[in-house]
Amino acid sequence: MDKLLNDFSPGLFVVQTILLLLLIFLMVKFAWKPIMTSLTEREEGIQGALDAAEKAKLEMQNLQADNANLLKEARAERESMLKEARDLKNKMIEDAKTEAQTQANNMIAQAQSAIESEKKSAMAELKNHVAGLSIEIAEKVVGQELSNKDKQLQLVESMLNDAKLN
Repeated sequence: MDKLLNDFSPGLFVVQTILLLLLIFLMVKFAWKPIMTSLTEREEGIQGALDAAEKAKLEMQNLQADNANLLKEARAERESMLKEARDLKNKMIEDAKTEAQTQANNMIAQAQSAIESEKKSAMAELKNHVAGLSIEIAEKVVGQELSNKDKQLQLVESMLNDAKLN
């Protein structure tokens, strides 16, 4: 340190100080503004990128929320459509059963009506046949002598045995 103080030259010190101040002045005048401008631009660019990334993140979250809502709505709509299809299927089955039951009841009613009609026809035919037999018996009985009761009874019995009822 002593050596440094011994070699000290005040003229050299003044020249070096002036050169240093001149260098600082030139740096401030010509280099400081462009350096600060580029630093400010870079800082703004970085901030812009951060803002864009934050905005993209928010948009992504909104899209994910929208997708989740759309998925939920689609599932609800699918369930609604399936329920509607099941209800329609059940209604069609019930309608078919009702229609089949109605047709069966109509067929049964028609069959009963036909049976009743056949029964009435058979009864009418039987009555006509019985009436014919009665008239025939009556004619024969009247044709015979009315005074002999034994003969009349034999005649009625023989007529009844001859007549066949179908």
